[in-house]
Amino acid sequence: MTDLPSPLQSPSPTLRIIPLGGIGEVGMNMTVYESEGRIIVIDCGVLFPEDDLLGIDLIIPDFSYLTENRDRVLGLFLTHGHEDHIGAVPYFLREFDVPVLGTPLTLGLLESKLRQTRKADEMPKLISLTPRQEYTMGPFTVEPVRITHSIADGVAFAIRTPAGRVLHTGDFKIDLTPIDDLHIDIHRFCALGEEGILALLSDSTNSEKEGLSLSEKLVGENLDRFIQNAPGRVIVSTFSSNIHRLQQVADVSIRHGRNIVFTGRSMENNYRVASELGHLHIPADRVVKVEAASSFPPEKITILTTGSQGEAMSGLFRMAVNDHKHVSIGPGDTVLLSSRVIPGNERAIDRIINLLLRKGATVHFRAISDIHVSGHASAEDQKLMIRMLRPRHFVPIHGEFRHLTAHARTARKMGIPDERVHLIENGDVLEFDGISGRLLERVRTGRTLIDGKGVGDIGEGVIRDRKRLASDGMVMVILGLSRQDGQVMIGPEVFSRGVSLSERSQEMDGLIRAQVLVALDGAEPEIRSELSALKTRIHNHLRKYFKKQFDRDPMILPVILET
Repeated sequence: MTDLPSPLQSPSPTLRIIPLGGIGEVGMNMTVYESEGRIIVIDCGVLFPEDDLLGIDLIIPDFSYLTENRDRVLGLFLTHGHEDHIGAVPYFLREFDVPVLGTPLTLGLLESKLRQTRKADEMPKLISLTPRQEYTMGPFTVEPVRITHSIADGVAFAIRTPAGRVLHTGDFKIDLTPIDDLHIDIHRFCALGEEGILALLSDSTNSEKEGLSLSEKLVGENLDRFIQNAPGRVIVSTFSSNIHRLQQVADVSIRHGRNIVFTGRSMENNYRVASELGHLHIPADRVVKVEAASSFPPEKITILTTGSQGEAMSGLFRMAVNDHKHVSIGPGDTVLLSSRVIPGNERAIDRIINLLLRKGATVHFRAISDIHVSGHASAEDQKLMIRMLRPRHFVPIHGEFRHLTAHARTARKMGIPDERVHLIENGDVLEFDGISGRLLERVRTGRTLIDGKGVGDIGEGVIRDRKRLASDGMVMVILGLSRQDGQVMIGPEVFSRGVSLSERSQEMDGLIRAQVLVALDGAEPEIRSELSALKTRIHNHLRKYFKKQFDRDPMILPVILET
């Protein structure tokens, strides 16, 4: 990697924007802003792994560039409290002792997450931001601007730098009738446009969808119909961070004489945090603990639970397989899946729907548009954002490449010249000098895999081995050799897992033992005297044998003991 020249050497003030995640993917959002040798970071999120990353819990950005420039990092700003924007913050704070700035709900959700692994005296400096109030950090003056999204208390950031002002939207949509009456600050966006915006970095997730985004209030009208007509319990599964959805489910349920039950750790936690901060307004006497729910008539209960994406350990999944301590699904229950399907989760959701239907429940899932609306801007919302701000340059962020391309196309339709529309990728360095923008050398970027408590210690080799184990199984060969003359004293003993071949098991073990002896007999004296070389020979011989005879490639583990 070529070292970047220092911004201090530039003849005029410059701003560098470096995405470390969130470009070409939905999730793992993280963007670096760099000016006059100082750095601030916007968001630090996770990406949830697809099925091919066996055993991996989370994916977070590679912090290498920031680690190499540790002394220049001033702080971390958060747009809102979704996991794809704050989920990697605990890992970031292991490396960087800097303040974290966000709105009260965002910090409340983050603090709850941090308290799971940190003591009170180990908490980082958390600074609460108020929309329209500026916060100066080094050469950056950052102003939060209220937006609407599928979580409360979200903001965009207007960032004033020596090279000019940029606007980072975070996730947004334009909802003119929000549940909490905290409207998107259209007046401030228009004023910023009058003052001048050098570059707009804007959410692209829904850029392929034409028209205007639908208001969250429409969901309440449809929820009312489903809940009113439900004969027994209603179980609603949605994202626990969608505070507005929780409020609407509660309002409708209480209106129809039902009490509210929260179950699932994140659901219970987010209910508590949002209530304490005044973003959820549910009468305390209408909230029932899950262990007491069975004492109420079914038609008097609505359960809000995790599991809308079919997660195996979620509340809804446990109910469906009779593994929940207090709730099991049965005839008369109505289940509403009130969330979008995250790409890659289709099979898991289909599985849980089948389980629920087998239990006799009524499941509303095909009419998902009736009980869910997106929190992301559609094409007309994106046009309005561009029109309000009238940026000189445009940078689509947050989305797969097809989303970024569609958003770039929209920007060109809005009159931004092609040379000022910048399609970038993670690791690209986009530099502005106040007038023009150009790409510089890339910085190191990538993905860090989280496996249990392991951070970044799982590489491609381990994932490849796991895939082989999953597809072709494992064969272990144990062999004891004489220390004096190298003769076979024990075995070969064969143990296999996940290997299914046409021959019967005993016959197969005999064939494998015979092939081990063939490999030994053909080994040169120098190889037999060196255990590591002998293991390699046995491994390679057996691998070729399985490939040729059975077209299989199990993981082969030779274990050689000296006796």
